[in-house]
Amino acid sequence: MSTKETHLAAAPSPLPRRMDPRGLVRTALVFYGVLLGLAWLWRSGIRGQSLWRAVPDAPIHWIRDPLLGAATAAAMIALSAAATRHTEVGRALARALGAALGPLRVRECIVLAALSGVAEEAVFRGALQPEVGLVVASVLFGAAHFAPRRELRVWTVFTLAAGFLLGALYDATGNLVAPVVAHFGINAVNLRQLSREYGGPP
Repeated sequence: MSTKETHLAAAPSPLPRRMDPRGLVRTALVFYGVLLGLAWLWRSGIRGQSLWRAVPDAPIHWIRDPLLGAATAAAMIALSAAATRHTEVGRALARALGAALGPLRVRECIVLAALSGVAEEAVFRGALQPEVGLVVASVLFGAAHFAPRRELRVWTVFTLAAGFLLGALYDATGNLVAPVVAHFGINAVNLRQLSREYGGPP
């Protein structure tokens, strides 16, 4: 038995069952649509405040804010790539996530990244953070990404750290532009990378 076969045979649990890509996108449309609607209902419908801005008169800088988001995404992508390349924990996480995703086309990665980036930022930064603060909103963001499997626990840690970073962007800019751009960029690149390298044949 080869080294690779021995490693796979010693895996602590079976890989998660993958979903059909079109089914995954349809499920994401419904799920994230509901999340976005709830965020809007709470922040704008009940609280009477802008979902997009931390305070009503917070300016949006359409060059600075997207660039901040893109730079943050690039840093987080580089960090996750280094962890995958240099640590066994990172490789195990990438294999598990890629196997769960299966083969995704570029447009599917973009759609999933856009849905999750907009809806999750609307909920955790736009609706929750003005009410509960950076720390609680970031902890809730990490908890929402908790997975009980051992090889996925580091994902929770990564998302907790990402939550603090995205929350800091929201506090610094006063709006959701930078966090949404960062979240979208991280997910789009990582989804494509995980699917291509670990998702298996279509």
